[in-house]
Amino acid sequence: MVGIVLNENEPIDRALKRFKKKYERSGVLKEFKKRTFFTKPSVKKRMKKVKAIRRSQRADAEEKM
Repeated sequence: MVGIVLNENEPIDRALKRFKKKYERSGVLKEFKKRTFFTKPSVKKRMKKVKAIRRSQRADAEEKM
């Protein structure tokens, strides 16, 4: 569960901004979207393979620079 502690005299907008950052970094929304739809095992495997290819291409591109 994501939560923040409000400091004394802290504006609501600043506290809300801190909460949103913490919420995004925790990956709650990403996990929710992932669990919302069923993905076939074959599709998961394919996506995993594509991610690995992209990751290796990015690493190669960074090495060349």
